[in-house]
Amino acid sequence: MFDERSQSLFELLGAQGQGGGGGIGKLRAAWAEHQASGQSLADIVLARGLFSREELLRRVADGLGWSFAGVGQPEVSTELLGAIRPELARRYAVFPRGVEAGREGPIELWAADPFNRQSVDDLSFALGREVRFVVADPEEILALLRRHYGEGSEFPAEAHSPVEAPSFDLEPEPAAGAELAEGDLESMAAQAPVIHFVNLVLKQAIRDKASDIHFEPFEDEFRIRYRIDGALYEMAPPPRQLALPISSRLKVMANLNIAERRIAQDGRIKFMLEGRAVDLRVSTLPTQFGESIVLRVLDQSAVQLDVSQLGLPADIHAALNETIRRPNGIFIVTGPTGSGKTTTLYAGLRVINAPDMKLLTIEDPVEYEIDGIMQVPVNAPIGLSFAAALRAFLRQDPDVIMVGEIRDLETAQIAIQASLTGHLVFSTLHTNDAPGALTRLIDMGVEPFLISSTLSAVLAQRLVRRICPHCKTAYQPGDALLASAGIDRRAVGGRSFFRGAGCPHCYHTGYRGRLGIFEWLPMSEAMRELTLERAPTLQLRHAATRQGMRTLREDGLRAVLGGQTTLDELLRYT
Repeated sequence: MFDERSQSLFELLGAQGQGGGGGIGKLRAAWAEHQASGQSLADIVLARGLFSREELLRRVADGLGWSFAGVGQPEVSTELLGAIRPELARRYAVFPRGVEAGREGPIELWAADPFNRQSVDDLSFALGREVRFVVADPEEILALLRRHYGEGSEFPAEAHSPVEAPSFDLEPEPAAGAELAEGDLESMAAQAPVIHFVNLVLKQAIRDKASDIHFEPFEDEFRIRYRIDGALYEMAPPPRQLALPISSRLKVMANLNIAERRIAQDGRIKFMLEGRAVDLRVSTLPTQFGESIVLRVLDQSAVQLDVSQLGLPADIHAALNETIRRPNGIFIVTGPTGSGKTTTLYAGLRVINAPDMKLLTIEDPVEYEIDGIMQVPVNAPIGLSFAAALRAFLRQDPDVIMVGEIRDLETAQIAIQASLTGHLVFSTLHTNDAPGALTRLIDMGVEPFLISSTLSAVLAQRLVRRICPHCKTAYQPGDALLASAGIDRRAVGGRSFFRGAGCPHCYHTGYRGRLGIFEWLPMSEAMRELTLERAPTLQLRHAATRQGMRTLREDGLRAVLGGQTTLDELLRYT
């Protein structure tokens, strides 16, 4: 219940000074379990008996200023069902409770996500009347939607994993090399079975918390895969002849040129799903057997944009908070693609985002929209590169600048210039560890004295899969596995390690969700001197560990011994 609103629920209950039967201390303990397991806070407080289901819903209603409907499904009249269009009800996950007399009278709606106040404004505009939310059990609301408004063609109410392709009666795929007119492609993309299937795939991917959706054409099959918690899982494939209709449908949704299949294209799809906004970043790539399309899921409600929720160790959390509040300097986050670098920078920006601060970002592309921050997308075809935007930023009187990535010498030089002129700069680099950021900048051509005088700190990070809390079991790893992780059997004694046995909650993978492991490198005097001497990465790493830096492997061991992840995951990513 309220899976994506744990932070809001914690703040709401904390503001009420209520922690259930055991006071605020038990609420904090439940929050700690949420951070460790990834399970929703609402489910945890219910399982611990801090509140009954009805009492929790009543407190949510009181805290948000909405009325409370009680527990149990109500009588539903035909007149009520006609008060809102089915596709609107499904999109925002709301169900009509009551309508006052007159066309412009207020309407009360049960809301599966009563925390989403933006949907109140959207619905008020769409319905042309005042909307008032009513808090009820989200599961009962979704059941009402399925029973009375059905699946529809926009986003079906039911989806299954793996996704099963419905039966199709479509014309055969055109022969390889055959040219189709744009109108033919549009006609194929507009067929109801194609629309239904594409929507089914997208909805299931988002429900499963996939980060990417892959549509891959091969000679004899059309494969669909989801990336969940960093690993790819294959879905039941649709018929091969659907490759072109499905790719055309996705390109129509992303406002791309559906007739152009010879070059790569980039676009974006925006829609509402069960009351929350979801963006999909679309990338097409021409291949031998058709267009490969990858959708990056940007679900703002599912990403943790709060520093306290990043899972940082206490000492790194404190150091990060001090660094991002400095008046100038450069703070760099490093790691491979998909390691959460941008999320960490966003979380830092949110901490310092205030009316008396001017924050500017240049990104490729803008992944998440944050109120109060001026965000600029890179547009290379017209000359708006990272470097060009940075030069313009310096004339915009900023306090803090975020550069999505330092890719070349020009961008690095302007970022350093911004820091030297009294600005705080956030950015990312692709390196294997924190000391590698220093040598990477030198390799780009940046003068060592400029690095040593402007760089404040480097944070390296990885995302490892979290053990599923529903099937977590203790076991003793073999000596060979312990040795490969650098662990002495005598040092751990009889201490238990953990892994997931596999269950329906984690699709029998043993993992559910991910957590970060971190490596924090502050620029001490010793590190500045080594940078001036152009010391190699290995020497920098040895010096950093001598001054107290925990490596990614060491921080990962902390998570392993804490029962949060497995030795296999640690070895895979470090």
